[in-house]
Amino acid sequence: VNGSSGIAVGMATNIPPHNLVEIINACLAVLDNPEVMLADLMQHVPGPDFPTAGIINGAMEIATAYRTGRGRLSIRARTNFEDIDKVGGRQSIIVTELPYQVNKARLLERIAELARNKEIDGISDLRDESDKDGMRVVIELKRGEVAEVVLNNLYSQTPLETVFGINMVALIDGQPKLLGLKEMLEAFLRHRREVVTRRTIFDLAKARDRAHVLEGLAVALANIDDVIALIKKSPSSVEAKAGLVARVWNSGAVPELLARAGDISTRPIGLAADLGVTGEGSKSYRLSETQAQAILDMRLHRLTGLEQDKIVAEYQELLTLIVDLTDILARPERLAQVVREELISIREQYGDKRRTEINRDHLDLSTEDLIEPQDVVVTLSHAGYAKSQPITEYQTQRRGGRGKAATAVRDEDFVEKLFVAHTHDTILCFSNRGKVYWKRVFELPLAGRGSRGKPMVNLLPLEEGEKINAILPIKQYDDDHFVFMATSQGTVKKTPLSAFSRPRASGIIAVGLDTNDRLVGVALTDSSREIILSSSGGKSIRFHENEVRPMGREATGVRGIKLAEGQELISLIVVGDGHVLTASANGYGKLTPLED
Repeated sequence: VNGSSGIAVGMATNIPPHNLVEIINACLAVLDNPEVMLADLMQHVPGPDFPTAGIINGAMEIATAYRTGRGRLSIRARTNFEDIDKVGGRQSIIVTELPYQVNKARLLERIAELARNKEIDGISDLRDESDKDGMRVVIELKRGEVAEVVLNNLYSQTPLETVFGINMVALIDGQPKLLGLKEMLEAFLRHRREVVTRRTIFDLAKARDRAHVLEGLAVALANIDDVIALIKKSPSSVEAKAGLVARVWNSGAVPELLARAGDISTRPIGLAADLGVTGEGSKSYRLSETQAQAILDMRLHRLTGLEQDKIVAEYQELLTLIVDLTDILARPERLAQVVREELISIREQYGDKRRTEINRDHLDLSTEDLIEPQDVVVTLSHAGYAKSQPITEYQTQRRGGRGKAATAVRDEDFVEKLFVAHTHDTILCFSNRGKVYWKRVFELPLAGRGSRGKPMVNLLPLEEGEKINAILPIKQYDDDHFVFMATSQGTVKKTPLSAFSRPRASGIIAVGLDTNDRLVGVALTDSSREIILSSSGGKSIRFHENEVRPMGREATGVRGIKLAEGQELISLIVVGDGHVLTASANGYGKLTPLED
């Protein structure tokens, strides 16, 4: 069922297309039960059905639009992922269906522009492979890019996801009116009743006129000898016509045929009362001028017995049709039956399957919804390169095994942070300037062991000279957990983890720092841990974290260790099981049990 859109003075309409079978089924439901509820109608019409297919996200907006007549539908392209290089991890995004009214050429131009301007990273190639078998747009990604993240960016910045604004305004009795689904169906059924009624009135008038002519021919055939004699004696056709009209004829079998119609009137509207059969059961009949002209125009071959039978048979069929048409006009239930039968006939002849999929489970899909949950290994190098790797790349080895390289590093660079996190986790990235930034694990570049990853300056809005020196993986922001921080000047601070639960793209202040101070270490605690602080002078202090009261984000903190002149804090450790490894600038190392 085609939609409609248009703009008039002070109003507009935008009605989406729907599936023919679904709309007809809903119309039949309204015919069967005029009090049917909207929820029941939506069992037949779950939503619009666009000719370009695609996916509608969110059933609640559809219900709102069908109830009020207004709504906004999110329509996404249908996509899937294909592996280009399974070993190297390269993938491509395949687009096979577009949202309604999206121009493919303009879409490709937009994607190319975003890739060229580096507004969307990770696209290496773009091509159109559409042919007679269907649409296929291929978006190849660079090695290590997360296809789900790139796709989500494409959804947000290109017409791969569009919004269709529903505004179902229609003219009802000449007045514009906003209609819901049920009101729209009721208006259509009223229209169909009116169409069938007018058509029936027209067909009935035509049937009566034709039956009137055949009735005259039947009378002429019953009096064929007298009719021929009258015509032969007439000097002209005008006088012959006048003679046919003026004379009273034997009605023949016409009264018997008319009796089969019962009380139904078969006479044309406006026919004089003194014409036709002159009385009930009478054998007398008076012809009208129309009948007389038809008799004069009749060819001689119509006088054969076979042709006479055809005239009588056609007359009988018309009488049956007149009875049927009159019944349609007389009984509303019969009119509804005709409307129903015609709708079913259209459904069987032109109905097809739904093309547009309705995604009921995801009202607003986020990037997280597109990411497969899995554990990954996150690494951050001293030079600031970060990446994630599937944990499946690491295999258990026997004693004496050489292990595998976790990442590729250049000279004078080394892995500074390495931990296992879930792809749906959030990582808090703390910089040396006391700021914290948010990043989802799945937003880190997925790379193999031979890749360094991406610089953090390309992943976060870091200022010049700012460096990420601490990362905390967070699953949820528990109220009973704290972020414990230490600065180079010996200041410590404990802040509730929940204070960092509202991400900002530009980052926020985690700890207030003096001009020459910098953040050195960050750890996650739960009010039951002990802390060890170590200075560049080789001294350490151990204390319980509860000796430091919780503070707000922008607070400067309190003194954690007293430093000698020229010394600074270099390490923060949360006490656990095991030993502490201490290394000096000259290469000396010392392993100390934590109990000491």
